[in-house]
Amino acid sequence: MVSLSVLSLECVVLAAVARAATVTYNWNVTWVWASPDGFSRPVIGINDKWPCPSIDATAGDTVVVNLQNKLVNQTTGLHFHGINQLQTADMDGPSGVTQCSVPPDSTVKYQFTVDTPGTYWYHSHNMGQYPDGLRGPLIVQDPNDPYKGKYDEEHILSMSDCLTSVRNMLTPSNTQFKPPIPDNLTVNEGQGLKIDFAKGKTYRIRMINYAAFAAAMVHFDFHTMNVIMNDGAYIKKEDAYHVRLAPAQRYDVLISASDNDTGNYPFLVALDLNRDWTNHTEPMIWPHNYTGHLVMDSSKPLGKAEVVKQWNPVDDADFKPNDDLAAYGSYDKLMKLDFKFCMDQNGYPRSCFNNLTYINQQVPTLYSAATTGDSNTNPVVYGQVNPFIVDYDNTVQIVVNNIDNASHPFHLHGHHFQVLYRAPSSAGLWPGRDENYTAVPPMRDTVAVMPHSYAVLRFRANNPGVWLFHCHIEWHVEMGLTATVIEAPDRLRNLTFPDDHIDACKKTGTPYQGNAAGNTQNVTDTTGYVTVPPTTYNGYVLSSIPVQMVIPPCPPTPTLAAFSSLG
Repeated sequence: MVSLSVLSLECVVLAAVARAATVTYNWNVTWVWASPDGFSRPVIGINDKWPCPSIDATAGDTVVVNLQNKLVNQTTGLHFHGINQLQTADMDGPSGVTQCSVPPDSTVKYQFTVDTPGTYWYHSHNMGQYPDGLRGPLIVQDPNDPYKGKYDEEHILSMSDCLTSVRNMLTPSNTQFKPPIPDNLTVNEGQGLKIDFAKGKTYRIRMINYAAFAAAMVHFDFHTMNVIMNDGAYIKKEDAYHVRLAPAQRYDVLISASDNDTGNYPFLVALDLNRDWTNHTEPMIWPHNYTGHLVMDSSKPLGKAEVVKQWNPVDDADFKPNDDLAAYGSYDKLMKLDFKFCMDQNGYPRSCFNNLTYINQQVPTLYSAATTGDSNTNPVVYGQVNPFIVDYDNTVQIVVNNIDNASHPFHLHGHHFQVLYRAPSSAGLWPGRDENYTAVPPMRDTVAVMPHSYAVLRFRANNPGVWLFHCHIEWHVEMGLTATVIEAPDRLRNLTFPDDHIDACKKTGTPYQGNAAGNTQNVTDTTGYVTVPPTTYNGYVLSSIPVQMVIPPCPPTPTLAAFSSLG
């Protein structure tokens, strides 16, 4: 006799299979004229348009993106931020890691299952391109949403900083390791957000921070935000008056219009350019601010939000997971990462984990893992990508010691991690012992680590692949602030790759077999490894667009009213 519980499980599985669909996008990556902050310039768009389109799917769907590079002068690629890529590690997208970069006039297909619902985004993981525009929302709906029926509409609220050039950062004269500072703030890629706000209705706001450098503070006047999700992970509803989104983070919040609401209500987004928003002894600066609106009566003035001088965002390390999953038990593998700035052999400023900066190798790391046989458990075969070998089903503890005087956001590919503990500013280094951690910790994929302090994270290594762990300040990635998790390498041996991905390697002259230098006979032979970072930086350089290149006509510059900027 078959039990009712087994029949119920079979019905659930069959229903999920029947519901799953394939969502296909055919995209050309192109240069486009745009005016995200009122100043016209070339940006990287899709199908000759910008902002880039969203990817919309339902949990369980297969997403297919046929990506053709029409940039003429740059290689490219896509990463799907927050998507676990279960059994599709080769579709994660960072160039030099899980694929070769896609050369001009070439096409690759990304195909993967969106297994977990939530608010995500896609962006180039190639040469600092996403601050140039190659980014967009990736929304995965949930048929079993625990908050289903508790909101009436949903809206996307994206935010980003605008910058000009990073060449001055990667020069020997930059002994203070100064990154480029944002010139402006854009909301929804310059289109802003105005919501028709009705009494008795609740609105789900999906917030995404696309910024290359700055965090963003958000405040809905006196309307309380009910936070229900962070980075695609459900939490128990948490009330918040202010929220802070570090670069790459996402929050889903509910905003309700009460019966007492009668007017139009401005809301505020402000770029956080401060090193430590919790240090109220230092003067806080908020030069770039945006006012959006909850509109109940379009015939009345919209008004401006007041600039907030002292923000007190809710502590996301105190959130509680909706599923009550307890902290993973004692760990099998420790990744202790001490972060500080450093100089390379040529006197160029870099970022280092454990005194080593990440250096791109000749062979993508996943390809080395797949083609070096039993030696793929030896970190030597991967070169200076800061490799950590992790066995299947290990519980891995990541400790980040931030030896810097500013907060930094750290992101893990391929997983959500538990935030067991985030120490306050100036707490010093991790003491080396595990105690007083959160028993039921929140899960997310990007965490802000406080200055001169540390964070303790854990994840379960049940997703074989090669996964980056890096700061999501894009300029610090370009400076080398990245480590590589080689997860379950014994399950990666003889992994095969799609022909179009291999063709991209062939067209760029990139070896795709053997160790980091392409040595296939003796894979522990380090001859040919890249051991010094290049002194020429080719990313985020708009001036490199060929003169003969045809770019679609420049659109009309939007009026300042489109930005409602206070800064």
